[in-house]
Amino acid sequence: MPEFTVIIPAWNEAKYLPATLRALERQTYPPREVIVVDNMSRDDTACIARAWGATVLTCEKRGVAHARQMGLEHARSAWVATTDADSHPIPEWLGFYNAATPGRTALYGPMRFFGLKDPYPLLTHISYSAFLHVARVMGKPNLAGANMAYSRKAALLVGGYAPVEAYEDVILGQELGRLGEIAYVPGALVETSARRLDKGVVQFAWRHIRNVTGHTRGYFDELRE
Repeated sequence: MPEFTVIIPAWNEAKYLPATLRALERQTYPPREVIVVDNMSRDDTACIARAWGATVLTCEKRGVAHARQMGLEHARSAWVATTDADSHPIPEWLGFYNAATPGRTALYGPMRFFGLKDPYPLLTHISYSAFLHVARVMGKPNLAGANMAYSRKAALLVGGYAPVEAYEDVILGQELGRLGEIAYVPGALVETSARRLDKGVVQFAWRHIRNVTGHTRGYFDELRE
């Protein structure tokens, strides 16, 4: 059974990070290590991560791709799983991924928003799962950094994350797909913050459409504004 390093890029995430680390503590298949890559936060992000027992790395290059790449290069396990600092993997998350690793280079699972009134979390789960299905049928699996896992050796072999503002996770997934098999793991659910809807559903949808069609500007880094 492979061991997992969980990598979390973070920039001013003191509000959300404790719940994410708590979710990782509850994993039925515990990670070997948790790495929080602090992207020059101005709050207590790094202190909180250390207090929870995570390994903290400081990335002085602005951008989530640089933070994810630093985590990848410092990981010590055969497999890497990634999530975001405002996301909550279910307790069985790594267990589902562990069972799916044989013969694969990368894995990914569904997501839904938390912090919304019912039935919107369920609707986001259904709509995102449908989107992932369409992407798979089209031969373009969409791996998101908030919920993916991959062979560290394979990721390093393809050069890791592209140094772009956004879409770095999907680009890595595409490169890994050229190297070996990618599998969708429907049970490996991650709940993520609805804060990306703060500027409205229309703007969120537009930004997401632009990114999934290949644009590599903005999106998550807009949260820095």
